[in-house]
Amino acid sequence: MASKEEILAGLAEIVNEETGVEQSDVQLDKSFTEDLDIDSISMMTIVVNAEEKFDVTIPDEEVKNLKTVGDAVDFIENAGK
Repeated sequence: MASKEEILAGLAEIVNEETGVEQSDVQLDKSFTEDLDIDSISMMTIVVNAEEKFDVTIPDEEVKNLKTVGDAVDFIENAGK
């Protein structure tokens, strides 16, 4: 399974491809909506791409709980176990 650092790097790459946000700006403490200015449509694309990249399932009802990059990293890390 990917480490927290590998998940963060992969997520940063996905966010950058979808939104143009610099990968270095995608940090664990950043809020997707407030800090990175990601809307719900982009967030769904990011979720789908993360599911494919990390071979995990992120249920729709969980997406709303992923407020920060750290939340998403933790979820992906735990989902893969």
